[in-house]
Amino acid sequence: MSNILVLNGPNLNLLGTRQPDVYGRETLSMIEADCIKYGGTRGALISCLQSNHEGALIDAIHAAKSGQQGIVLNAGAYTHTSIALMDAIASVELPCVEVHLSNIHAREEFRHVSYISKVAIGQICGFGSRGYIMGIDALLAHLDMCDDK
Repeated sequence: MSNILVLNGPNLNLLGTRQPDVYGRETLSMIEADCIKYGGTRGALISCLQSNHEGALIDAIHAAKSGQQGIVLNAGAYTHTSIALMDAIASVELPCVEVHLSNIHAREEFRHVSYISKVAIGQICGFGSRGYIMGIDALLAHLDMCDDK
């Protein structure tokens, strides 16, 4: 069984009420419940965490090294600013899939830059909450491929 951390950054605790035309009407707790349920159908144990604090996200990434096989990360605005998160992902050497609810490449130019993508195995954006399920699938496929080697 694979253990996967679904990690969410700043302001994602406001999903469902925050700019629903951009981010949708599903709450973070709904998305997390869907991830946990879906993970179970794929034989994966999903743990979820959200924080508005960069240091807490870094601590969660560091802690993941000892019990998780990979990370699905929506770093929110930290995607575009946090070299520290990028370094944390690189440091733990766990595969990470970057996820965004909106298509960051179709939005403001500053959102086109992702520090996370430099260390992620891939990026999924623009598919709303379904992107998390796609991220879990991508991560599990990557882990299976690594196990086959």
